[in-house]
Order: sequence, then C-alpha cells, then structure tokens
Amino acid sequence: MLELKPCCEVFKLRILGLDYGERRIGLAISDELGITAQGLPTLIRKTKNHDIDILAGHIQRYAVEKIVIGYPVRLDGSEGIQCQKVNRFASILEQSFSLPVVKWSETLSTKEAEEILIRSGVSWRKRKDKVDQLAACIILQTYLDAADKA
Repeated sequence: MLELKPCCEVFKLRILGLDYGERRIGLAISDELGITAQGLPTLIRKTKNHDIDILAGHIQRYAVEKIVIGYPVRLDGSEGIQCQKVNRFASILEQSFSLPVVKWSETLSTKEAEEILIRSGVSWRKRKDKVDQLAACIILQTYLDAADKA
C-alpha cells in the first residue's frame, strides 16, 4: 500500500473524479470548497502500476480525500460487463490508496461531453483528446451538485 502525504495545506480536501475506460481515464478534480470540477490531463493507460503511479501523484498533489468513479449502468438501471470492470478497478483504488471510492452513475456523460464539444466547434481530432476529461468533469460535477443538495 502506498503512503501518501499531503504536499501543502488546503482549506478542504479535494475529490478526484474518474471516467474509467480501457484505453484512457478521464480525470477531474474539485476545487477546495467542493463546488466545481476542473479537468486534469487524461491518463493514457499503459500498465496497472503506471496508472496507479499517475493517480498517486494527483492524489498527493491535490490532497484528495475521496475518489468518484463513473459507474456505467444501463438506461434501464441494470449493470453490464463494463460495471464489473469498474468494480474491479474501484477495488484496486481502495486497496492502493485507502480512500473511499464512490461509484456514481455516468449515464450518457460521454455522449453529453461529445455534444458539448461539437456545439463548441471543436474538431474531431481535438474532441477525441478532450472527451474523457470533459466526461470526468460531468461525472464529478453531478456528484458535487447532488452532495450540495443533500
């Protein structure tokens, strides 16, 4: 298990948002007040150890207290094969960092991210690079908005 130490004092610890994929993981981080989500560079997956090392760097840099990972339930609410993959990755995250991992519905987040980028006039090539990051922001922002109302 990795031992992580905060690198600086912050007002409130942050939440890391993930849009998990087999080739890429979109990343977003909350502000110190837990109000807004900002995108981080997308993690291009290589090996489990590489991915964990990259995430560990973000967790330490931003003093992350919780991870929110998109959970791809189907429109009818049932769980598919991708949910099993997210469950396995969430377990790895919990074991690696000893942080709570919240699975949050990501229904249509990637589609919404693509539509936002298209409406913004972003070219196909640039959309491919930004869609995972924006999807992670959408996942994290919906979590923050729901937590604020609770």
